[in-house]
Amino acid sequence: MDPNTRGPEDHGHDDGSTARSSGFDTGGGDAPRQRPPRESLMSDFGQHAPALARTVQLVSGEYLLTVNPVDGSEIELCPPGERPASPEKFTTAERAEADRASKPPVPAGPSRPALPLVARQDERERLVRLLARGRSVRLTGSAGAGRTSLLDLVAEDCADLAPDGVVRLSGFRRTADELLYDLFYAVHRASGHRPEREELLPHVREIGAVVVLDDIEFGGAALDELLDATPECAFLIGATPDVPAPSAGSAVEEVFLTGLERADSVELLERAAGRPLTEEEANWAGDLWFESEGLPLRFVQAGALLRQRDRLRAGAEAVDGDGAFADAAPRDAAGNDTVSLPSLGEAAGPAPLLASRLSSSARATLEFAVALGGEVPHQAHLPALVGDTHADAALGELADCGLVSPVGARYRLAAGVLAQLEAAGYADDVLGRALSAARHYAWWAGHPSVTPERVCAEADAVLAALAVLAPATTPPAEDAESPAVALARTAAPAFAAGLHWSAWERALRCGAEAARLAGDVAEQAYFHHELGVLALCQGHLDRARAELEASIGLRGALADKRGTVAGRRALALVADRSGDTPGLGIETTTPLPGVAAAGFASAGDEAPGAPREEPDPPTKVVPAAFPPLKPPTRSSAPATRPTASPGTSRAARGGIKGFARRNLVATGAGALLVAVLGTVVTLGATSDNEGGTPSDRVGVNPSASQGAGDDGQGVDRADDDGDGKGTGGDGPVARPTDPGPDGTLGTADDPTPTSSGRASDGPGGTREPDDPGDPTSGEPPASGKPPTSGKPPTSEEPPSSEPPASEEPPSSGPSTPEEPTTPEEPPTSEEPPSSEPPPPSTTDSASGPAPSASATTASAPGGGGAPGSASSTLI
Repeated sequence: MDPNTRGPEDHGHDDGSTARSSGFDTGGGDAPRQRPPRESLMSDFGQHAPALARTVQLVSGEYLLTVNPVDGSEIELCPPGERPASPEKFTTAERAEADRASKPPVPAGPSRPALPLVARQDERERLVRLLARGRSVRLTGSAGAGRTSLLDLVAEDCADLAPDGVVRLSGFRRTADELLYDLFYAVHRASGHRPEREELLPHVREIGAVVVLDDIEFGGAALDELLDATPECAFLIGATPDVPAPSAGSAVEEVFLTGLERADSVELLERAAGRPLTEEEANWAGDLWFESEGLPLRFVQAGALLRQRDRLRAGAEAVDGDGAFADAAPRDAAGNDTVSLPSLGEAAGPAPLLASRLSSSARATLEFAVALGGEVPHQAHLPALVGDTHADAALGELADCGLVSPVGARYRLAAGVLAQLEAAGYADDVLGRALSAARHYAWWAGHPSVTPERVCAEADAVLAALAVLAPATTPPAEDAESPAVALARTAAPAFAAGLHWSAWERALRCGAEAARLAGDVAEQAYFHHELGVLALCQGHLDRARAELEASIGLRGALADKRGTVAGRRALALVADRSGDTPGLGIETTTPLPGVAAAGFASAGDEAPGAPREEPDPPTKVVPAAFPPLKPPTRSSAPATRPTASPGTSRAARGGIKGFARRNLVATGAGALLVAVLGTVVTLGATSDNEGGTPSDRVGVNPSASQGAGDDGQGVDRADDDGDGKGTGGDGPVARPTDPGPDGTLGTADDPTPTSSGRASDGPGGTREPDDPGDPTSGEPPASGKPPTSGKPPTSEEPPSSEPPASEEPPSSGPSTPEEPTTPEEPPTSEEPPSSEPPPPSTTDSASGPAPSASATTASAPGGGGAPGSASSTLI
């Protein structure tokens, strides 16, 4: 369906299987059915059925790409069943159709016959001979020298030279890789399949054709790469003198195209004017030849000036004769009997003068071409752009005047015309014309009837409109959309579906810039997602990761779940293809002590002095892929903490193997810690059961701490009678010398002293402070032997704070032993001593001072209750 003539189904009036009656049905004798009344006239203007999203599936290398214009394209590894078959070449009829499609369209309306090629026969024959021998030729000539016309004639002469015929390509703004893909699609039937470069090269090597490549923009090594990839093709290359020449080692013949001689220029001018020249016009042509150096384009434009002059003179005579058409007289002919020849300056830059004598539609078309950087819209778009139903004939006017020239399958302003029109004021409303073109192309590219191939054919005009509007984008009004964002959003999926990926990338970048300036976060996230998918298809994994992470961040801020899921899927595919593990970094770290010698790397802190690499653009730090796995290097150096060398790369340590090493180190450290703790606990549990004398112990000044609520360590409290002696006896009290199994004096497990007056084995054993064998500091003697009559306890139960049942408290004294806070059963295996010691009068204990007002306390350094301290209480 023609997008310029929209049918009822385009407005949502799809009545399914029912058809409307015209009211004049004569079949069957039935009465005509009456048209149903409309419910509301306003419902037809805004209640449109939503158009379905046009999704396309493509196979790009090893990926299956689903172009989704709503949430963003989805990419995955192509299943084996979806892999396309090997592409086949076109038949002869299909090649002829493709050749017609590669030529520019014929302008609408009456057209003049094509001008014959003047004085180019020698160059034509030479080119054909070189191509017939399989040689590649470069034809170098200035813009306007007739290079394109000569290439067309040579292509017709070489139609039967190669098995794959003649392939026409345009090198305007194309790289060598893009031209290889253009050549592949011009010969093979591969719809919806874009092979990788490794797959592409075997196919293009088998192409045997004469490739006519005009307007090439590269040379040197890039041209050598193109020629080496297509050894069976003979290239006929057209270039301007400013393009780099082929390399010295390439087998490319170079033919130079110069200007015409003066006689040939006059002949071309006569053919363009359609009549012989007068003497005045011949002299004027000679001056023009000297100024233009014989460029054929100047004489084609001069012939158009002479034709316009002839029409003006004929129009002036008609006005002067009868005056009937005075209101329709051209502005240049009003009041003039004759029209003079243009000056030499006007003939050197004839574009403004030629445009002033054209129709309004042609002049409006020139304004659009100037706004689009020289790109002329297709003639099918001119009626909608200009607002005139007959504006498609404007292209024919411009072509007859030599103001436009063919470039590939489209038209551009001829050499020098853009600058001349800009100087004449045709660039005053560039932004307005570009805005009108953007709105039209946004509607047209999104129309269901427009195929992606048609959008790709108009890619240069669409991209030119984006290039003008994107930098000048401003935040739109409420409930409005930026025209640049709308155009990029609509055209980019069509470029992707049409396999025109260079245009796809340019549209996405312009759209991302316009969305940023407009403050449209959702559209900005979409463009970043598409750029990430495109970079993944092209094999640029770092750039794909950066773009996808930016898109996921923006969509996460918008709570766009579907878009975020699509982005995370693509990002997971990037991580899979790069060998990366999501969530693991590769920062340079310093190895742990004792681990560097074994060849393991640890994560945590960065090595001091190591150079820090700057991240690559666009805006984020991009983690690089893991390095290839290598066996660790073992070293016999001692386990010391090494320092990283300044030249150590940040990407040298890390990856999956480094991550496994860190896990192994952590596991070993945990096992070692468990073993140490187990050893400590075991030693602590068995140390109390070991026997031995106090001399075998490490410390000679043991102490004990007093628990809360307990004012004794299982010993009797001292009696204070004012004379420094206890009330339990008259003589000195024996002091225990055997600490018992626990190695501490004054505890319940000490042996019971004998009746001979030596230290008691029980917990109540005391000794007078004036005993010659008792030091004043309260420290136990350096050595002591247990009495022969005392028996050590046979029970291994912990000592209790209660004295044994066989001991009785002192019979006399003002105080009695304090009851323990936690009663425990006394050891039943301990035998009572043979004789009770006298009641104690002086207490030398590790439990602290006795509760007496007149007591004097002497403590060892460190205070009572601290390890390694002892206290002595004197009564």
